[in-house]
Amino acid sequence: MIALLEQQLLFALNKLKFDGLVPGGVSPRVAVTRTRKASHGDLTSNLAMLLAGPAGKSPRDIANALVDALPASDSIRRTVVAGPGFINFYLANSTQTAVIETVLREADSYGRSRYGQGQRIQVEFISAIPIRPLPVGQARGAILGATVANLLDAIGFEVQCEFCVNNADREANVLTTSVWLHYLAICGETIEYPAGALSDPCVSEIASALFDAHGNAYRYAADRVFERIDVDEPVVGDCERYFDRLIKRCRQLLGVCRYREILDFVLYSRVSEARDDLIEVGVFYDIWFRERSGAADVGRVLDVLAECGHLYRMDGAMWFRSSDFGDNKDRLVVRANGQCTDFAWDIANIDNKFQRGANRVLCVIGADCCGCTKRLIAVEQALGYPRGTLQFVLFQFTNLYHCDEHEAISLSSGSTETLRGIHDAIGKDAARYFFAMYRNARHLNLNLDLAKLQSNDNPVYCVLSAHALVCSVVRQLNQRRLEFDQQAGLGALDLLVQPAELELMTKLAIYPEILQRAALAYEPHQITGYLMDLANSLHSYYNAHKVLVENSELRHARVCLLLAVKQVLANSLTTIGVSTPEVM
Repeated sequence: MIALLEQQLLFALNKLKFDGLVPGGVSPRVAVTRTRKASHGDLTSNLAMLLAGPAGKSPRDIANALVDALPASDSIRRTVVAGPGFINFYLANSTQTAVIETVLREADSYGRSRYGQGQRIQVEFISAIPIRPLPVGQARGAILGATVANLLDAIGFEVQCEFCVNNADREANVLTTSVWLHYLAICGETIEYPAGALSDPCVSEIASALFDAHGNAYRYAADRVFERIDVDEPVVGDCERYFDRLIKRCRQLLGVCRYREILDFVLYSRVSEARDDLIEVGVFYDIWFRERSGAADVGRVLDVLAECGHLYRMDGAMWFRSSDFGDNKDRLVVRANGQCTDFAWDIANIDNKFQRGANRVLCVIGADCCGCTKRLIAVEQALGYPRGTLQFVLFQFTNLYHCDEHEAISLSSGSTETLRGIHDAIGKDAARYFFAMYRNARHLNLNLDLAKLQSNDNPVYCVLSAHALVCSVVRQLNQRRLEFDQQAGLGALDLLVQPAELELMTKLAIYPEILQRAALAYEPHQITGYLMDLANSLHSYYNAHKVLVENSELRHARVCLLLAVKQVLANSLTTIGVSTPEVM
């Protein structure tokens, strides 16, 4: 309907140009939007206010001229010039009720579109080495990334979700070496853990698993491990360099192949656990990309940047001229010892994504990592990719609390600060809904007690119970042996004249617009906001109006309306990864 009205307004504008009321060279954007208040009609346009200046007339005069020039339409009940010059359209009842038939006919496809057809988007989120069980911050990133991917898929983009396992950067080597040291201790060696070694309980667990699987196969005497390496804690500020020497010693003793075996064992154990936790909340990846698998790309990409003059040497190291592209300083890519930095691997990773056919790469990252975005955008431009092909969705931190405490749970308080803990505490549906419910740029304060509450005060319960309500009405039809004829109901939709019924139909009609807007803005909270609005309207309507009335035609029509609402609730819930229960 919006597209039709925009075409009709364009027709009217051309007529005004022909009549000389508007200069021929004026070409404003013709847009029709939904009104915010039902009293202002269903749709509105500000076209007259855009034309008033060039035409040298008042907006209301131009608006009246546009209305007079509009072609007749059975879809519009009334057209009114309002305020300073808005053109408000009131839809005919038949136009409003038509959405019910459309929803029931298109079913699961209603709202979906082909807007992004032919474009491939790769969505990367929570990429890291999952050293520990995924914390609450990464839980938000995981659900946000998966939901954004669903939204983009719904409007026709070819979406690929990727988890990049950073097995090539320093953190992977620190983890591997730390596990090996703990493994040596299990083998019976006396190990003095140096500064920089990881001592998390999960490191010991991996070391135990390594010993169980391979026995003493990777054992070396402690004195050989620390040979020519001072075991005393190094001076402050030199911990990283010291541990890098230890990593190098680890490689020398084990050899490249055996070291790689340990690294792969470590990463496999952590990635497997992370994958299992993610599956529990319905987060799936198309690709688990191991960063080192693109090792050949690092040298090639750095050569490309060097040929273009974007790299330079200083003090034996190689630097990327990121300041030429808006970054606040240049960035180190190869150390003086020839070792690539983590940033060099990031450069290769970005190029690799585009080389694999992505038209756009979307990275979902925490706001605490926003400092890296400028240097990565600099890489995008230096490699010759159009600006905007690499985009970022930043999300804020998450706090957990209980209704009776109103205090953030400390990070040491227990299991709920992990993705698995949250799933166990409130379930998949509540986790998916609440993590999608807040604007990405807002801190998420997750009330664990509210998320478990079985009343309409709980947003997810309110929405899910709305879906279950319609299922209950269908069951009542069968239990009371009442007739329902969908075709008869579609033929009697003109009986739906109650304001609450018209309100529901209006909300059904705007779903495709909401879905597309949420997808293009990468904002799942627009869908949860819409869901809450639709669910509340359904509950209010059902409480005020009897659906299973004696009048069979009205009963058929009202059940059709409820079935359409149920379908749109299901379609919306599916996009955010929430189930659609038939009973609460």
